[in-house]
Amino acid sequence: MHPETRVTARRLSKRYILGFTLGLLCLGVMANPPLASKQQIGMFKNSKTCVVFEDGISFYNAYIKDAIQKYWKSTDYEFIDQKEFEKRRTDAKYSFIVLMNGAYDKDPGGVSYNYINLVLGDISDNLTRMPEFCSLPISYSGDNEADYEYVIPAIVKFIQIHMKNLEKDRFSISLNGLKYYNKTGFKDKVFLLNKDKMAPNADSPEKIKTGSPYYVKFLTSAEIQKELTVNPTNTLFHFHVGPPKDAGAGKCFDMLFDVEGNLYYYSSRKITNNNPDGFNLNDFKNIR
Repeated sequence: MHPETRVTARRLSKRYILGFTLGLLCLGVMANPPLASKQQIGMFKNSKTCVVFEDGISFYNAYIKDAIQKYWKSTDYEFIDQKEFEKRRTDAKYSFIVLMNGAYDKDPGGVSYNYINLVLGDISDNLTRMPEFCSLPISYSGDNEADYEYVIPAIVKFIQIHMKNLEKDRFSISLNGLKYYNKTGFKDKVFLLNKDKMAPNADSPEKIKTGSPYYVKFLTSAEIQKELTVNPTNTLFHFHVGPPKDAGAGKCFDMLFDVEGNLYYYSSRKITNNNPDGFNLNDFKNIR
């Protein structure tokens, strides 16, 4: 269940590129990870979830380890490295939380992004065919300074909420992807917006007031994280993923979560000169 159904190729981060390059090149441009079947969704509950650490990305490993230890309740879990993942990935008694990389069909410049994926072990030799339960973008693949620490706890909680929803409403989720979670009726909510990830038409309280009735706070990611430590009620916080400013192409993704891991809003769109990167006034219109 990747955010859209046009992922051109999925691969693990650079450590795996050499080992699987030939296989990936033979897949064609529309090789999409299949959404897990009802039977596979049932198998997840009896699996051991292996959380795969990344080589050379120690901050990601620290963030995911802390969140899993605090909030993962769905299955038994274990932390493993890339080599152990390679040994276990064909065994369906394991599920995996693993960082993967993907580029979108018709994405100008082939810009690619890192996703946190929950997948089930599968006998296929092809990594892109592992049955997929959930996939959430967290960074542009070339951004080594991406600041996503504050969203990792919510993502870990959301994955577990999503698995319960898959059990009862797989068909709707397969049709709508992450937009299945989009809601309306936000007038009683406080919005914690990442002030560094706003579009030009919504980068100040004055501009937002012209198009929305919401109470908003413009904060840095560090300030958002501080606010979230007190578990605020009726509060949604913003998480944005997009290419670097000098890329000149790509897609951007915007999400609104609460501290319990509920996803209230998801959108993705192509970045253009007339529709630049960042959370914008159209996003506010969509959540009324």
